[in-house]
Amino acid sequence: MDKIIISDLLVRAIIGINDSERINEQDILINITLITDTRQAGLSDKLTESVNYRTVSKAVIAHTQIAKRLTVEALAEDIAAICLDQPRVQSVTVRVEKPGAVRYARSVGVEITREPER
Repeated sequence: MDKIIISDLLVRAIIGINDSERINEQDILINITLITDTRQAGLSDKLTESVNYRTVSKAVIAHTQIAKRLTVEALAEDIAAICLDQPRVQSVTVRVEKPGAVRYARSVGVEITREPER
């Protein structure tokens, strides 16, 4: 299958369990891989026959900024659901990271892969 990849989408939002994390926005790094069939869009050159990654990105940003989730796991599930609501998405892999969350680590995060429930 084909992939549409959204790399290093940086969003500032509330996430975490500590008091300061519930008040101060943090950087959240999001990577999304949408599994789809791009063949028809490639042949026709019509966006309507593909997954509009701009629409996906805008929905993910908007949700992340208002969700105020406690865990990156919950946010990753939210993002996967947003992606799977898009026509033509057959599965999605989502990685959500909090840069600088752990001392001496570039980032900490979670990666999940989801398919539509049947």
